[in-house]
Amino acid sequence: MLKTPLIHPDILRAIGSAGHGAQILIADGNYPAATTAGPNAELVYLNLCPGTVTVTEVLKAIVASTPIESAHVMETADGSEPPVFNEFRALLPLGIDIEPVERFAFYDAAGAPQVCLVVATGEQRIYANILLTIGVVPPPQ
Repeated sequence: MLKTPLIHPDILRAIGSAGHGAQILIADGNYPAATTAGPNAELVYLNLCPGTVTVTEVLKAIVASTPIESAHVMETADGSEPPVFNEFRALLPLGIDIEPVERFAFYDAAGAPQVCLVVATGEQRIYANILLTIGVVPPPQ
């Protein structure tokens, strides 16, 4: 039995087998996850119904379970910042900010070979996609 807040077996397997520099995409309900997932990505569907499960719920569980080195978001067409970006900032580890990436460059990055996990959610907010890079677990001191 696990004591971590993250208990989904497929997500745990993907993160547990990944290393430093591997990436995780948490995608909103509009993201074309089935057709754009990279060749090494485990695709996990958590989109039970519209609004369930949200990107921020998944982000909270993943941040509690693995070190995060960087985070990228999809830039909006008009350059504005959706409110969900502030929620991402609040959930990310101290010192990690979100870096906007142009929409089609984001699709390319999210479909790259280093992406080990794509989590499709039922998130209804647009531009609520976040691409996380896994950091390093430091040795005990």
